[in-house]
Amino acid sequence: MYMAIYRERLWASLGIFVAVALVIPASLLVFLPINVEAGLIIGVVLFLVIAGLLLGSTAVIEVSESELKAGKALLPREFVGNVTSFREPEATVQRGTKLDARAWLLIRGWIHPVVKIEITDPSDPTPYWLISTRRPEELARALTAK
Repeated sequence: MYMAIYRERLWASLGIFVAVALVIPASLLVFLPINVEAGLIIGVVLFLVIAGLLLGSTAVIEVSESELKAGKALLPREFVGNVTSFREPEATVQRGTKLDARAWLLIRGWIHPVVKIEITDPSDPTPYWLISTRRPEELARALTAK
């Protein structure tokens, strides 16, 4: 039976939804000379579509006894090497100047902490995974627990 040790959804922050809601007044501004009601309806529909896309594309991180799932990617736990968690400002450095172009990324701009997971599979050219998480220490513990 599949049992998750750790599970997290990388929901968009409230600030992202507030920013997306700005399509409503923008639509009103565009359609004001033509029709106020049309502008309001189009703005609300655009907001709902964009919000739905944000919610529908939310990535999930899940650690089980045998594997790590991050979004659509899967890594058997036997190939998990060193696991390091980073918070600001170190997380910014990991996402920026210290980032290896070969790394696999699951980064969300609205989530600042990251976890770096070394890959020990000799046939995999990816040196590590870098994953955004709101609970980096907890994810690191789940990955290093035997």
